[in-house]
Amino acid sequence: MDPPVVPRERLDGWRRVDEVTERAFAAGPVSVDACTVRYERDASEPPRPFCFASRLEIRPPSAPNPALTALVERQAQSGFRDRLAERDIEGVEHRGDRGISVDDPSASRATLSTFRGVARVGDRRGVPLEALLAVWATDEYLLGGGAYPLEEASYPSGGTPGDARRELLGIVRGIASPGDPAGAD
Repeated sequence: MDPPVVPRERLDGWRRVDEVTERAFAAGPVSVDACTVRYERDASEPPRPFCFASRLEIRPPSAPNPALTALVERQAQSGFRDRLAERDIEGVEHRGDRGISVDDPSASRATLSTFRGVARVGDRRGVPLEALLAVWATDEYLLGGGAYPLEEASYPSGGTPGDARRELLGIVRGIASPGDPAGAD
């Protein structure tokens, strides 16, 4: 399975660090595999901002529908919290959900979930982070998101957490299925 496409022009200053396909979850007769590509911000001090894009393959094949979408969103949130914990982000709290548009005009509105937590970095005190997860459907399910520090000191080049949020949302909105003419590789 190919990963989703992330527009190159939105990844200036980011480097690709991982691509993996794995079983995301199974619920009864339904199983879901995810092909995920992950990026980290270049030359950032830990905790480094990161972003990811995932494409889901559902077995047995099923077109997106409200019940399946609710299951995918619940499982994606649970898996995202687990991934944040693997990155030593503690005390993760779900701060709410809202709808956002993505660039693909044929896609549904994405459900954007916001989380807050604290990253432990060596012996340093914890660094507060915000993490975003978006889930939407085209003829398949796509996910995108990431996390960034909420401290001004984490952005030595004059950037702010607001800049990081806008940049991450721009990346997420541009994620597309492979072969989608709206996407770039």
